[in-house]
Amino acid sequence: MTQETRQIVQYLADYRPYPFLLSETRLDFTLIPDATRVKAVLSLAPRDPDTPEDLVLDGGAGLKLIALTVNGQKPDPAHVSREEERLVIAAAALPRSAFTLETEVQIDPAANTTFEGLYMSGGMFCTQCEAEGFRHITFYPDRPDVMATFRVTIRSDRKVLLSNGNPVGQAQGMAEWHDPWPKPSYLFALVAGDLVSISDSFTTMSGRKVDLNIWVRPGDQDRADYAMESLIRSMKWDEEVYGREYDLDVFNIVAVDDFNMGAMENKGLNIFNSKLVLASPETATDTDYERIEGVIAHEYFHNWTGNRITCRDWFQLCLKEGLTVFRDQQFTSDMRSAPVKRIEDVQALRARQFREDAGPLAHPPRPDHYEEINNFYTATVYEKGAEVIGMLKRLVGDAGYAKALDLYFDRHDGDAATIEDWLQVFEDATGRDLAQFKRWYVDAGTPHLDMVEQWSADDAGGRLTLTFTQETAPTPGQPDKPARVIPIAVGLIGPNGDEVLPTRILEMTQPQQSFDFEGLGARPVVSALRDFSAPVILTRRIDDATRAFLLAHDTDPFARWEAGRELAMTALVSLSQGQPGGDDYVTAIGELIADDSADPAFRALCLNLPGDEEIATRVFSLGLTPDPDAIHAARQDLARRIAQTHQDLLARIYDRMQVTGPYAPDAEGSARRALRIAALGLLNRIDGGQRAQVLFGTAGNMTERMAALACLIRLGLGDDALAILHQEFQDNRLVMDKWFSVQPMAAPPDSAVAIARDLAARPDFEWKNPNRFRALIGGFAANHAAFHAKDGAGYDFVADWIMRMDPVNPQIAARMSSLFETWPRYDAARREKALAALERIAALDGLSRNTREMVSRMIAAGA
Repeated sequence: MTQETRQIVQYLADYRPYPFLLSETRLDFTLIPDATRVKAVLSLAPRDPDTPEDLVLDGGAGLKLIALTVNGQKPDPAHVSREEERLVIAAAALPRSAFTLETEVQIDPAANTTFEGLYMSGGMFCTQCEAEGFRHITFYPDRPDVMATFRVTIRSDRKVLLSNGNPVGQAQGMAEWHDPWPKPSYLFALVAGDLVSISDSFTTMSGRKVDLNIWVRPGDQDRADYAMESLIRSMKWDEEVYGREYDLDVFNIVAVDDFNMGAMENKGLNIFNSKLVLASPETATDTDYERIEGVIAHEYFHNWTGNRITCRDWFQLCLKEGLTVFRDQQFTSDMRSAPVKRIEDVQALRARQFREDAGPLAHPPRPDHYEEINNFYTATVYEKGAEVIGMLKRLVGDAGYAKALDLYFDRHDGDAATIEDWLQVFEDATGRDLAQFKRWYVDAGTPHLDMVEQWSADDAGGRLTLTFTQETAPTPGQPDKPARVIPIAVGLIGPNGDEVLPTRILEMTQPQQSFDFEGLGARPVVSALRDFSAPVILTRRIDDATRAFLLAHDTDPFARWEAGRELAMTALVSLSQGQPGGDDYVTAIGELIADDSADPAFRALCLNLPGDEEIATRVFSLGLTPDPDAIHAARQDLARRIAQTHQDLLARIYDRMQVTGPYAPDAEGSARRALRIAALGLLNRIDGGQRAQVLFGTAGNMTERMAALACLIRLGLGDDALAILHQEFQDNRLVMDKWFSVQPMAAPPDSAVAIARDLAARPDFEWKNPNRFRALIGGFAANHAAFHAKDGAGYDFVADWIMRMDPVNPQIAARMSSLFETWPRYDAARREKALAALERIAALDGLSRNTREMVSRMIAAGA
């Protein structure tokens, strides 16, 4: 059995410190596309000299060992062995005190299609080492708790030679870099290419000047300005809000076309997927700009929450990622609209993480075992990890949170920390016992919270009792779930619409718990789970009239939006089951969007109906079988009714929200465009695409052009616009990714599979590029009714491409396989075809460990 197919399960309980201390790493690269030489000099010492142990180094199969010495001497060959992805040097060949290990290997970056380790992208040398990519560069203890300073020499004919830290030497064809801050191997980075930069500088709060560079391919520099502005805003914000300043002389960002992830926080040398750096009004949408700003911030914030303090082992991944996501969410909230950002984050959480929690891929934010760590870069680790931080902040308050974070930075700077370390800091800083709160880190599943109201009145005034019951369904490997601490933000609204009780945090700690509110003059309407104070599913018994009241009067933006969402969802579920519904929602939404005093971005969010996948999830949660075709028809019907009922109002909004003057990706302009596009999407259903045709031809920005294009494709009128866009941007990879994605995503479900197949047959479908692959395959799968087509054609199309991608790039194949995770909830005919597709993938000869783990877990869910 090969290394790729054998089962390897790692357990948190098996952790033990590495038996050797590593103080310094020296690397010397001679970069040749198909024959790169890497010399490594490691300064090591046994952790316990009295207990000799073998030195075990990680090393991929692609490493060709050229030379190996210990303190300058070749060890006895009998003491050196190669075991699968490890190099083992017997204890008998090692000194009992500090020693130097030198190795030289040869690797082939040009043949590396996995984009892990050192690889080529358009003639540029590039690295990606998180989580376990460094072992494909040289033999090394490739684990996050082994930290060392790095000195790197790069020899190449490329013009720009970059690595971590500060530049300390440069000559023709050579550059030397030194990173004085100890780091694990996953944070190592190297880039060598014929690049150009845009440059700026930032003066830290202590007065140090930092040189800032964003490196791109020639011709792309005019699209990197916004990324630089975002970086400077991020550095300033982190100083002002968290008191953290940057700690090197230079900060470099490089844009790379071929990249498995969004970006990587390597110390001093962030490597970014080019789609998260390059933007211009002609090529990028408002969403692209906001995403660039947020991801630039995220990777920069990792300098402290991830780099200066890293994670002890990969089980602790949510420690760095959850905290840093929470920080980038705070940043975006401060830069833009905090209420809108909160709602968008909740939408993303429900769409991705709640789905994950409810299926075969469920796992805790801090899992206790894994087979392939790359499969755990999930919404649970990132987004739910951030929600756990948010709950913690609510429970201890702003002052307690600030005090705990300062203690965390002081106590653990330079450490590889754990979730226990993190919680201990909060206990020490605030005096709270967080033993029960830890359940959020170690238990999978989304708690279901049931709320019951009881009202009683007498001469002394009224009493409202809220009784909450919490329950978390079993998840794989975790059948029983004890009660968690749940912060429930509640407000009370009087019958006249005035708030009678501002937001109060109720701390629920028991399976069932009641809270009393006394001295009330009249029965109020409860505004529950304000600001989405905990990642739970709340069930309450209220009618559509009460939801409409909350939509009109609630002072909490999230709760107000949620009321409208529930009105829409109730209607859509009913319609999908062949029952009437939607009248209350159609009336209420008209009143909301007519309120010109409300934030346009908020009104846009309220106007956008729940998606087909979200509706299917709700239908399934009610014990019913979702019918993708009926769900799609129900959503189309309700949208058409809104458009017909409010045609004049929507037309006025569309006209009045037009932004004049030069395009700017600021919050105000983006909000107006969002509302205008939401109105267009509804009007398009009754005006035959007239407005979309005009907008596509006249819009001066990609945001409105792509919105108009999607509208035309939905009506089967997109061919001319698609041809125009292709003619304009056929040489722009990022715009062409949009071109490939929007067609199957917006197409009528009965034609989407054929469209996707035709696109996949095009010579410019460069499927080995992760962005292009995700654009087409992910764009198609986002068309819910098409992916779940009754004849199984959607399943087969996606499965075929996962099987083709797996031998080339297992990470991408494994991540795309998660598109199947909800297959057991559909009807028997669809289940049969989805299972057949999964079993085809599982039977692929030489299937990677990455994809095998994912597919086997999903197949098991149907057993």
